Amino acid sequence: MSKSPISPRTSPNPKASRCHSRSALAVPRSPLRRCARIAYSAELADPCEHVRGRRRDPIRQLGTTTLAKRLSNAIDPFLIAMVATIAIATVLPARGGGLAIAQGASNIAVAGLFLLYGARLSFAETIAGIRHWRLHATVLAATFVLFPALGLAVKATAGPLMGRDLAQGLLYLTLVPSTVQSSIAFTAIARGNVPGAIVSASVSNVAGVFLTPLLVVALMSSVGTAPPLSADAVIKIAFQLLVPFVIGQLIHRWVGSWLIAHKSPTKLVERGSILLVIYAAFSAGMAQHIWSQVSIGRMVALLGACAAILGVVMTILWWASARLGFARADRIALFFCGSKKSLASGMPMAAVLFSASQLGIVVLPLMMFHQLQLLICGIIAPRLGRFRDEAPTAPPAA
Repeated sequence: MSKSPISPRTSPNPKASRCHSRSALAVPRSPLRRCARIAYSAELADPCEHVRGRRRDPIRQLGTTTLAKRLSNAIDPFLIAMVATIAIATVLPARGGGLAIAQGASNIAVAGLFLLYGARLSFAETIAGIRHWRLHATVLAATFVLFPALGLAVKATAGPLMGRDLAQGLLYLTLVPSTVQSSIAFTAIARGNVPGAIVSASVSNVAGVFLTPLLVVALMSSVGTAPPLSADAVIKIAFQLLVPFVIGQLIHRWVGSWLIAHKSPTKLVERGSILLVIYAAFSAGMAQHIWSQVSIGRMVALLGACAAILGVVMTILWWASARLGFARADRIALFFCGSKKSLASGMPMAAVLFSASQLGIVVLPLMMFHQLQLLICGIIAPRLGRFRDEAPTAPPAA
């Protein structure tokens, strides 16, 4: 007697029926289960055309998200603000009374920055920064030994490409002291040793009043006779930097905890002061028409020489700080304080050391180097701040 085939839906074995039903992807009994089955089929790359059309590619989604994160990390808003400030100063520079107002606003912002720094730091942290003599000595060596040596080497090799006056200006920029406000601001952005940076940058600036004229006389031939040692320079440094910092230390007990908990005011002032310095510097350059006094070829050679000096100094400082056993916070302070050159200190000294006919060309390398260091440090500082827990052995790539 022949047996009739048994349908899977009428099989006497319930387990076999359910197993066969799952393997065949039978239609679920309820609409809710049907939706779940379609979603499950989509995850398993079901060959059904309507399911594949709705399926989202997780690899493509991951790539898009990673690209967006990389773009947001690479394009820093502060860098965009600096480029926009340079463009505004080039198209609409401050002139006459407007330039004086811009420079005055920059000085006020710098004083306010040091007031906030003093208010945020405890007295114990300040004393620890002052006692860190190895950091300060290394910054001075980088500013007044390493830089001049590189300046002499670059002048001897690239001098014919730039011309005598630009070569003299390139050597002069290596003899001026470190800048103060941007060194400390970038150290704070990178979360380095701010007390040590304050002391190192201030000591470098004060020492430059004495050392820069001596180095100019020793290494350069065209100098004037009047030394740029005036009480006004010392008083300006004291009232613009030290007095606000001391006042901040005095009010730390009342506002220090609030400033530590709310970092926005300090961040706004430190970045705003840098933007004001950039605008005032570029406005002064446009007012003196120094960009039209040299050819494009010499400008390119000068830019390459400035970039080479800055890159070599930054690389040596980051490498040497690791070999000297500095902590990461101290390495950051040395990196930013030792690689800067002050336009605010170098311009008045140049006005006394050089004749009026030479002044515009001689200070052009200093102005270009000043803007270049701000742009490069504006890229590096936020990255060092984001990756402060790591310990790289080379400077972060710009």
